[in-house]
Amino acid sequence: MSAPGRTHVDPRLLRAFLAVAEELHFTRAAARLYVAQQALSRDVRRLESELGAELFVRTTRQVTLTADGERLVPFARRVLQAQDDLVAAFGRARPLLVDLNSPNLATGRRVLHRARELAPELELMARYESGLTGAAAEIVAGRLDASFGRYAGLDPVLRGRLEHRLVRYEPMAVVLPEGHRLAGLTEVPLAALAGETVYAGAGNPRTPEWTDLAERLFEGRGIRLAPPAPLAVGEEEFRRITTKLGNPVLAVVGFQAMTGAVSRPLIDPVPLSPVSLVWRKGLVHPGLDALRRSAAEIAGVEGWLQRPTDGWIPAMDMGMTSAHK
Repeated sequence: MSAPGRTHVDPRLLRAFLAVAEELHFTRAAARLYVAQQALSRDVRRLESELGAELFVRTTRQVTLTADGERLVPFARRVLQAQDDLVAAFGRARPLLVDLNSPNLATGRRVLHRARELAPELELMARYESGLTGAAAEIVAGRLDASFGRYAGLDPVLRGRLEHRLVRYEPMAVVLPEGHRLAGLTEVPLAALAGETVYAGAGNPRTPEWTDLAERLFEGRGIRLAPPAPLAVGEEEFRRITTKLGNPVLAVVGFQAMTGAVSRPLIDPVPLSPVSLVWRKGLVHPGLDALRRSAAEIAGVEGWLQRPTDGWIPAMDMGMTSAHK
């Protein structure tokens, strides 16, 4: 790679280059960076001009790196990492945006609250919009920093661009209409749900990791997965739709019961939802450090990572639930 004279490269151009180098597809790279494809192509051409090198071979069918492009990749990564480290060490850290999925879910909310206490000088912003699959796509695209949920249920391509730390094995529950035959129980054995049709978010593109967990739990137990329902955005609409349908709803212990319904823990066995803190690979931010410290502290005090002897999690999750990731 040859560059006459002294070259000053805008880190934004390196981010554009690295996105294309990792995706090998301009459309996907543009979506990941939340920019127009034309703007991305323009940035790559400008970088090629400044470096005096062709970085990609483009055809109508594929994009591949040239030898100079492959040579640039490790340099670009080091420069961008150094920039992130500099901002984290000396600059005023930007707000960290964390998706907590729903106000009804306590784990992420508690971790965030304690992180704010541990690092009051930082701005940790919460939003309540998505399941982990929806949030993960936003994290990879750089529009969100972190979220909580079942990491093993994500698409492998998404997992490859993320890091995670197991936070909790969260006991699961079922939300029942007040007049349901099982509503009078204090705990509901899984066998008692045989013959029931239970709602677990089927058809929601933001939460397939939760639906997959339900399918694995219901398999061989005679429990049917409720068909897709209209996509409800927001707590009020979710309550309205699920009340209208009248099916039991798979949830977690601590999920706030809806009007006209009761929440009951599931037992025999105790199904567990493995909840991880998930963030973008390579992210450096003091707010993320605070979240990890918070999660470790609460898990240690309250035994969040201790599985009951009759606890159940899917076999595929067993190899992805290291608390040290």
